Order: sequence, then structure tokens, then C-alpha cells
Amino acid sequence: MSVIYSRSFNRRDSFFPIHLHHFAVMLFISVESRSSSSCSEDLFTGRPSPPPPPRTYKPCFVCQDKSSGYHYGVSACEGCKGFFRRSVQKNMVYTCHRDRNCSINKITRNRCQYCRLQRCFAVGMSKESVRNDRNKRKAQKEAVKMTIMETYELTAELGLIVEKICRAHRETFPSLCQLGKYTTKSSAEQKIQLDLGLWDKFSELATKCIIKVVEFAKRVPGFTGLTIADQITLLKAACLDILILRICTRYTPDQDTMTFSDGLTLTRTQIHNAGFGPLTDQVFTFAGQLLPLEMDETESGLLSAICLVSGDRQDLEEPLKVEVLQEPLLEALKIYSRRRRPSMPLMFPKALMKITDLRTISARGAERVVTLKMEIPGSMPPLIQEMLEDLQNLQMSQRRARAPPPTSTHTPVQTYMSGGINGERKRHTRALFQHRPQVYTDLLNYENRWYFSSMVWR
Repeated sequence: MSVIYSRSFNRRDSFFPIHLHHFAVMLFISVESRSSSSCSEDLFTGRPSPPPPPRTYKPCFVCQDKSSGYHYGVSACEGCKGFFRRSVQKNMVYTCHRDRNCSINKITRNRCQYCRLQRCFAVGMSKESVRNDRNKRKAQKEAVKMTIMETYELTAELGLIVEKICRAHRETFPSLCQLGKYTTKSSAEQKIQLDLGLWDKFSELATKCIIKVVEFAKRVPGFTGLTIADQITLLKAACLDILILRICTRYTPDQDTMTFSDGLTLTRTQIHNAGFGPLTDQVFTFAGQLLPLEMDETESGLLSAICLVSGDRQDLEEPLKVEVLQEPLLEALKIYSRRRRPSMPLMFPKALMKITDLRTISARGAERVVTLKMEIPGSMPPLIQEMLEDLQNLQMSQRRARAPPPTSTHTPVQTYMSGGINGERKRHTRALFQHRPQVYTDLLNYENRWYFSSMVWR
């Protein structure tokens, strides 16, 4: 075999043979690399590739229009597919006004429905395919619905809470259909500053409603396990919220009226004259916003309980304990509302947002008491006065909380509450502030006759 000698650059400066075929391989690789580089240059600098051939559409077997695919067994357009599906699902019966041999094409397909349907059957469209497709969609919808229902399932514990609150709400607040409505013509024509007759009636009803709210609160699971001080704080902070929520659920939009617990139905003007004053329009607006929610008794009761058991109220001794009590109420309302409206998952947050609106109205109610005191000739009923004055104190304390803290603090006093059927005195070492009234304490005391029992409780 012939060899060639190449200069080696090692230390010995010797020659070594290289086979010819090895040299040829090396030469071939260098040529290939040059050709590949020139090809790659051609790819970037050469002419663009030709466009793909135009898409061909199969004709519709019924009308010869462009087909969108195979539907119910044959190649068909969207128009014939929808026509055949509607005809089969609705069991349509068509009539031909000619000889039942009308020509069906893209232009004439809408002129004779009878011949078009017969043409669908003739080319092989299947009724069973339509029925199976319909049953499949129905089954899918049912499966989605069942999945949602299974996801939002009340546990035994939450179910018991819902049952107790629903019963407490129903027994302390009769629904609109249970009341015998009656009206009055007193100051129904125009707005005035205050109608004393309507004010007397309203204040009497409001006092009774406050006592019903207290009764409802004592039946909320876990509420009576709180300290007496916290029970009073929560009641006085949420009482007006619950009262407004309750009266707004008895709003009749057609007549623009609201109905009280004894059946007294007043117009917007009469409610204004009864003492609501500038608060009237805001209350009626809130009532109108409640209508789209379509809350039932259970949801109204749960929302009232959530308003009551709120750990963000000021002056609470055990706010964390209150928050723990509120958590199952929130979970119960969420699950109940979503089970009741599977297709409307936003109803739960919308209902919770109403609590903010209620607190805004309550703050305006506390401002209203200042002007109302100057309009009425005598004093307010004790429960109403304490409820509104406490809201005023709450607003003042919130303003003070934003200011720099004072250098000195007030010392709480120990409050003793009488109790027991046999006259025994129970000592409650609770840190109650001096300004806290005694009326709510008497209402919360189970074993005593309530302070207002002789006036409103039978």
C-alpha cells in the first residue's frame, strides 16, 4: 500500500506514514462542511418556500354547502346540522306545499323544511345520534350539578347550627306572609319633621323588637358561653344592624312599604315622619338591594347571627373567642347559600358585603338620635336610648383610638348582678365600665324577670 510521509512536530522530529484513505476521509469531511455551510446560507438567503395548497372542503350531503365535519353520521354543514338537531329534539312536523320533491341546495334549503328534513334522512342522518348527544349533554350537566352539591355538603355539626338559628329566627321574627297587614292614614301625604302619633307607635314596636333580638341572640349557639360583658357589647353594637336587616326583609317594592312585626304597614313618607328622618332613603335603598339576593329565613337568620357575633367590636374582653364562634356561622352560610343556588356562587360574598352597608346605616342612626332628642317632647324609651347612645359612644371611642393614647387609664369597676329564682345573689367579677347601662344586663339575665317585662313581655 502506498503511503505518504508528513512532517511530525514532536520532539524527535521524525516522519510517520498516513494512509491514503485516511487522508481522503479528512478531505471529504472538509468538503462536506463547506457544502453544508453553503446550504445553510441558501436557507437564509434563498427564495421562500411555496405556500401550502388551498384547503379543500367536502360538500354537505344535504345542500352541497361547505361541510364543517361529520355530524350525525354524514358530512354536513353547520346549518343542516342545527336544522336536523332541532327538528328531531322538538319532534317537528313540517308540510310541503308542492309535490314533496323540492330541490334542496345552498340557496333553496330554507324554502321547504319538509323536503330538507327528508333529504337529511335520505343521505343518512341518524335520529339516534341526536338523542344520544342530547342525553350525553344532560348527563354531563347533572354530573356537574351533583359534584357541586357533594362539594358543599353540610356536616352534622353545621346542620345542627343551621337548624337552631333558623328556628330561633323564625320564632322571634314572623315572616311577612304570617302577618295580618294593616295601615294608617296618619301623615301619609307629605313629609314633616315628626309625627308624634307615629313616633309613639314606632318606639313601642321598636322596644318589642329589641327584646326579640335579645331572645334571638341568647339562642345563637355559643353566645351565652361568652362573658356577660361581651354579650352586652355584642348586643348593643349589632342590635340596630339586625333590626334594620329584619325590617328590610319585609319590604314590598310594588307599594314601597315596610311592615312591622304587628302587621303595621307604613309608606316611605310615613316612616320618615315616624322618626327615621334623613335615614329613610338609605334604609329603603338597602331594602331594594336585598331583593336580588332572594334570601330565605335561614339565610337571614345566619346573616343576623354573623352580624351579632363579630370579633372586631370594640371593648370585647375575649375577641378571639368571639371569632371562633363566628367561623362555623360563616361556613354554614357559605355552604347553605351555594347549595341553594349552585349556579350562583357569588351570592355568599354579596350577602357578607351587606354587613358593611348595615354598619354604615347604623352609624347614621347614631347621628340621628342627636336631632331626634330635640324633636320629641319627652324622653326616649330606655332600650332605644341605650342602643343609640352606645353607638354614639362607639363612634367616639373609634375617634379616640385614632388619636394619640392618653397618659392615664380608667379603672374598671366590679359589677354584681342579682339572680336566682330563690333570691340568691350571684357574684360576677366582670370588668364592666361605669358608663355601661344595666338594662341589657337585666335582659340577658335568664333567672330574673326582665326590666321591661311589665310593659312588653307577656
